[in-house]
Parts: sequence; C-alpha cells; structure tokens
Amino acid sequence: MSRAQGIDRMDFSYFPGCSLATTCTESNQSLMQAAKALGFNLIELPDWNCCGSSSAQTMCKNLSLGMAARNLSLAPAGRPLVAMCPRCLHYLRSARECLKADPERRRELEESFGRPINVDIEIIHFLEVLVRYGLDRLSADAKRSLKGLKFVPYYGCTLFRPPRLEKDRYFQGEMENVLKALGAESVPNALSYRCCGSFLSATDPEIVAPLVNEIIDSAAAAKADCLITACAMCQLNLEIRNTRKTRLPIFHFSEILALALGAEDYEKWFVRHIVDPRPVIRKLAKAA
Repeated sequence: MSRAQGIDRMDFSYFPGCSLATTCTESNQSLMQAAKALGFNLIELPDWNCCGSSSAQTMCKNLSLGMAARNLSLAPAGRPLVAMCPRCLHYLRSARECLKADPERRRELEESFGRPINVDIEIIHFLEVLVRYGLDRLSADAKRSLKGLKFVPYYGCTLFRPPRLEKDRYFQGEMENVLKALGAESVPNALSYRCCGSFLSATDPEIVAPLVNEIIDSAAAAKADCLITACAMCQLNLEIRNTRKTRLPIFHFSEILALALGAEDYEKWFVRHIVDPRPVIRKLAKAA
C-alpha cells in the first residue's frame, strides 16, 4: 500500500483484455476513473496479450493455454491480478489451475518465456476488489446519488457460474449491493443470468437475437430504466442484437460507478453507446 495526497492507495496488477482496450474503451476509461477515486492503483501488465478466449480456445487448447500463461508470467508476485472482463477472469484462472496440475507443461512454458510463472497468484474480479476493500471508501467518496435509477443487474452466464471453476467465488449479487448502497433500485424478476449468446454473435446472430430480445423484454416488463453489466461482450450483444422496438440503455458497471464517484467527462463514454443512455442520466439529475 502506498500513500499519495493523503489517500491510502492499494496496488493491483491489472489485465484489461482485448475488448476493454478496443471496442469497449469506455468501460476501461470509466473503470480507471472509479478505481483512482477509490484509491485503487491498477497497474497494467506490460506487453500483455489476448487471454486466449474465443477463437484460440476453439482452434487449439495449447495455444489458448500458452496465451493465458504468458500473461500470468508478466504478473509480479506480491499483488493480486485484477480483471474486469469475466471471460478474461475465467481463462486466466483456468490457465493457473491447468499449470498447477501439469508442472511439466509449466516448465516448458517458463523456458519459452524466459521467466517464471507464479501459479499461486490471486486472480480477482474488480467487483471482488470493491467488496473486500472499497465499501467504506465508496460511501465516503460518492459525489452523486443514484436515487431514482431502476436497473437490472445483468451478470450473464460466465460471471455467474463458470462450470470448470465452481470453487472460485464470482460475486454474483454484489453489483446490485454496491449500486443500492449508492441509491439505485434493483428490479426483480428479470433475466439477470441468462446467456446473451456470447461469441455466437459474430458467427450466428440469428441464434443470439432471440436470446437478447428475451433479456430486454424481461427488463422492460420489470419497468427498469436500464440494464447494467460487468461484461463488455454482454453489453455489446445486448445493444447490437436487440431486434425489438423496445430499446433500453445498457451501461457498463464501471460507467455508473464512476458517475456516482463524481466523473464529469462521461459524455465521451456515452456517445459510444448505440442506445443513448443520456436520458437516464438527465432523469437522475432531476431526481437529485
């Protein structure tokens, strides 16, 4: 832990992943703002690469494992490795467990990378950082109330229940706990854990659209203003594959969190959304 400007700062290694670095930069930008406001120093891994999700996993499991393992080799000992993307979290954790169980493969990869791989590294989601260390800071540092915001906490299937890593905690339920503490209202009876179709969106959109429509319809029936998700892939699918007339804004969790913590430059995030979220923000301003 370090101190800067009188604030206790906690250091974490940080793996952004491909989506947050490219198509969903608004999620990464807002996450960094929220983390800074709470005193979390997210130190990006140098020269990181794709975690091996999606196509690499489908084409070659050894390739996928090697890609995730290389990222683990870049993470220094002594501090947790944080991810925001549930798929990245899943693949990094999965690689760690595979290398623990196969020391020979680990040695081969270490020789290839020219550095050790720490298989005891703690790999956690940003929600876990918030729950462990940020709840007191959250209440102290909040600048805007979320009172009047009715939302569906959309976790999707990976963050909720990854079958290969059931022993790890994935903090389902914590997104609404955090946002309720800031004044927002979580609406029940919506499809918070239904799969959005994930990467099938690229190859089989006709399969994904009905799944997304059902999720959006459930949120609209629950009278929600919006959906809030911690998964960049889910956020994208829920926006681009909805074919219903009903259109609800889909926020990244980090955007709403940063907004509550006083972010002022949120316009640059919201113009990247397909469904304009600014009417919801104006509603909040009126309720304040």
